[in-house]
Amino acid sequence: MTRKRYPDEYRERIVKLAKSGRSYSSLAREFEPSIKTIRRWVEASAGPGHSEGWVSPQEHRALKRQLARIKEERDILAKASAWFAEETKPTVN
Repeated sequence: MTRKRYPDEYRERIVKLAKSGRSYSSLAREFEPSIKTIRRWVEASAGPGHSEGWVSPQEHRALKRQLARIKEERDILAKASAWFAEETKPTVN
């Protein structure tokens, strides 16, 4: 069985529609490619480094964990700086 080759403009149009919020299944019904093919095109369009802001679910989870850790570190530093500020206040006798 041979693969059907779609023109680049056709692929780009479908990828643009998918990125605008259209579901893969609705695009597959309206146009000829399968859901799997459309998904592959969208993932391939993100390219190395995901230049358009698209991240995989694994990267999304990793970024959420990193953000939570950084927020916790920020809160600890804020509490520590407040404590040191209190400790260094001159005492009036």
